[in-house]
Amino acid sequence: MYRKKEPTQIPPESFELAFEGKLSSDNRWVIMARLIPWSEFEEEYASKFDEEMGAPAKSFRVALGALIIKEKLGISDRETVEQIKENPYLQYFIGMSSYSNEAPFDASMLVHFRERINVELVNKVNQKMVKKMLETTSSQPDEKKTEESGKEGNTPKNRGKLLLDATCAPSDISYPTDLELLNQARKHTEKIIDLLYEQIRGQLDKKPRTYREVARKDYLEVAKKRRVSQKDRRKAIKKQLQYIKRNLSHIDQLIQAGATLEILSKRQYKMLLVVAEVYRQQLWLYENNKKSIDDRIVSLTQPHIRPIVRGKAGKDVEFGAKLSASCFDGYVFLDHISWDNFNESGDFKTQIEAYKNYTGYYPESVHVDKIYRTRENRAWCKERGIKISGPPLGRPAAHVSKEKKKQALESERIRNSIEGKFGQAKRRFSLGRVMAKLAHTSETAIAITFLVMNLSTEISRLFYAFLYLFLKPTPFLQFSIIENYQFPLYK
Repeated sequence: MYRKKEPTQIPPESFELAFEGKLSSDNRWVIMARLIPWSEFEEEYASKFDEEMGAPAKSFRVALGALIIKEKLGISDRETVEQIKENPYLQYFIGMSSYSNEAPFDASMLVHFRERINVELVNKVNQKMVKKMLETTSSQPDEKKTEESGKEGNTPKNRGKLLLDATCAPSDISYPTDLELLNQARKHTEKIIDLLYEQIRGQLDKKPRTYREVARKDYLEVAKKRRVSQKDRRKAIKKQLQYIKRNLSHIDQLIQAGATLEILSKRQYKMLLVVAEVYRQQLWLYENNKKSIDDRIVSLTQPHIRPIVRGKAGKDVEFGAKLSASCFDGYVFLDHISWDNFNESGDFKTQIEAYKNYTGYYPESVHVDKIYRTRENRAWCKERGIKISGPPLGRPAAHVSKEKKKQALESERIRNSIEGKFGQAKRRFSLGRVMAKLAHTSETAIAITFLVMNLSTEISRLFYAFLYLFLKPTPFLQFSIIENYQFPLYK
C-alpha cells in the first residue's frame, strides 16, 4: 500500500528542532536536498504499490535519501539508521518536517529500498539531476547561440568532450577455487540430507551415510598445504565430486521414499539447484581437463557472479559486474551493466547517441582507449564530424611533429578524468567492493554510487565557486583556481 502525499520542499528554517534551533541553509545535506528532483519520480515509485492493500510504505524521498546517506557516508545499513536517528540534517534530507529521537524505519528496510528502486530509476534521477545542475550553471552566450541556430534551422554544431570507459565492480566474495567450491557444495548437500531424513525418519531402517568426516579430512589434507601439485589437486577434486554425487543420489532416494522438498526453505531449495549445476560444471571440467566453461558459477550464495577477464596488472580476473560509463563536464553516468563479460566497444554508438539525446548535439571529440577505436567506430564518427582520440590506423609515420605529439598527450590527459572517476568510486565510495548479495540490489547500489559522485562533484564546485568569489581581488589565486578546476562559475 502506498499513501500519496503532495511532496513539498520545506525551507530549512521551517524544520522544527527539539532545542528550538534552526538548520543552516548552507549545510551540504540541505544543498543536496535542493539538487535532487524528489517530486518528479514520486508517481513512478508509487506505481509499484497497491493503493488499497498492505501497510503504508515509506515515501520515495525516504527510500532514495536513505540509500544516498549510506553511500555518501560509507556505512552499513544499521549504522545508516542510527545516523539518521541522531542527525537532524539527515532527517531533513529524507523529508521529515521535525526532529525525532526515534528511528524512522528498521535497518532491514534498506534491503527493500534497493529492491524497489531499480537501476533504471536511479539513472533517470541521476540524469534529471545533472541536467538541472547544467541548466543552473550554463552561460548565457551558449544559450543565445543555440537559440539562433534553432531559429535559422541549422543543425547544432558538435560541442563538448565525451569520455568513455569500462570497469568492473568486484563483489564481496572470497577468491574462488574449484576445491573450496566443491567442499561448500558437499556441506550443503549434507544439511539437506539431514532435513529430508528427519521428515521420514520412521520409514527408513537407517540414515544414508554421507562420510562427512572423511570428506572433510580429505579436503583439509590438501587445503592446508602451502604448495599443492597439480596431481594432488585433481585427486582431491575427484574425491569431492564423488562425495557430492553420492549425496545427490541419497537426496533422490529420500524423495522417492516419501520426503518432499517443501520442507526446505526457498534459500535451501535454490542452493540445491545451484549445487547440482556446480557439480555438472566441475565434473565436465575434470573429465575434459579444461579450465573454463560458459556461465561458470564461482559463488554458491551469489551464483549470478561471473569471472570477468580484464588483464589488469595484479588482477587478471575480477569477480563482479562489468559496467561501461560515460563522463562529460565532470559528471559520470552509468550506461550499461552486465554480470557477463562484454566488449565495451559495442556500446560506443549507443553512448554517443545517448549523449546527443541528452544534450541535443553530438560531442566535438570522444576520448577512449584502444579497444573502442575499431574501423567501424572510426568511420561512424567521421560521418558525424566527431574527433576520436588516439593515433590513426595504419603504419605509424616516420616523423611526427611536436604539435601532433602534444595533441596526443593532451587527448590522453583528458581521458584520464574518467579513470580518476573510477578510482574515486572504488576508493572513496563502495564500487571497489559491492556488499549487496542479490543481482538487482547490487545493480542499484552501483547506480547509487554514480549518483552520489555527481552530488559530491556539484558540492565541491559550489565550494570552489565561493572560494573564487572570496579570492576575487587576488588575480594570481583566481587564475590558479580557474586552471585547476574546470567548471562554469556561479554568478
